[in-house]
Amino acid sequence: MKAVRATVRRRHVLIDLLALPCGLILAAAGSPASAAGCVFEAQGEGRVASVLDARSFRLQDGREVRLTGIEPSGNADDATALSAILAGKDVTLRGEDDAPDRYGRQNVFVFLADSDPPVQAQLLERGAALISATIADKDCAAVLVAAENKGREAKQGVWATPAAIKNAESAGDILTGIGRFTLVEGKVLSVRRAGATTYLNFGRNWTRDFAVTISRRNLPGFEAAGIVLKSLENKRIRVRGWIEARPGPRIEVLHVGQIELIGGN
Repeated sequence: MKAVRATVRRRHVLIDLLALPCGLILAAAGSPASAAGCVFEAQGEGRVASVLDARSFRLQDGREVRLTGIEPSGNADDATALSAILAGKDVTLRGEDDAPDRYGRQNVFVFLADSDPPVQAQLLERGAALISATIADKDCAAVLVAAENKGREAKQGVWATPAAIKNAESAGDILTGIGRFTLVEGKVLSVRRAGATTYLNFGRNWTRDFAVTISRRNLPGFEAAGIVLKSLENKRIRVRGWIEARPGPRIEVLHVGQIELIGGN
C-alpha cells in the first residue's frame, strides 16, 4: 500500500487534513458498493481459510490479507471477533493496489458483500479495533469514524471500560502500554520546539510526563490543514498512536488525523 496521510474526524471537532464534515459521509451515486464507503479498486476475491490474528487472515489459495485502516484494540478477544465475521466466508478485497507488504500480505479493505460496510467498520462497531488515522479518502474515513463512535457510545468491546482512553496526567499508567497503539487524552500545557522536533507537553516535567512529538518533516501536513501547533496550548486533545519511552511516555504524530480537539480550555 502507498503511504497516505491521515484524515479522521470524530463527533467532536477533529483536526482533519481533508476537513471532513461531522456526519457520516456516503456517496450518493455509483455502484451498490459505494454506499459502504472505502470502495477502492477490486484487488481480488477468495474464501477465508483461517484467521491469523486480530486483523489478518489467510485465504484458501494461500494469500495472506491484512486489514488496513485499523489497529487492534488490545482486547484478548479481538481475533475472535474477526473470526465471527469472516470464518469460511467469501470476501472481496479492495485497495489502492495489490502490492504486498514486506511480509507478503495484501493490505486492503475487505467486504463480504457490496452492500455491506467493510469488515473494518464491523470490527470498530464491536469495539474490537481502533481507527489507525491513516486513511486519506474522506468518505472512507467518515465511515470508519462513525463505526468507532457507535462502538464507543454502546460501550462495546474495548469501550466497556474507561481505561480505553489513558489520562495524559498518569504517565506511569501510559508507560504500561509501551509498544501498543493507544489513545491518550489531556490538556496541552505548552508547545515547545527543540531542534527538529516540536513537543506538545502535558506536564511540567518534560523528561517524565507525557508528551506528543512532531518531527519537522511532518509539519507541512499541519500547515496545509491550517493548523498552528502553538494554538493547541491550553486545549484538551485526544491523540492516538504508539507509546514509546524517551524516557517519559511519548506518542510520535506522523499524521494530522492522529490529533483530535475534544473541548475548550
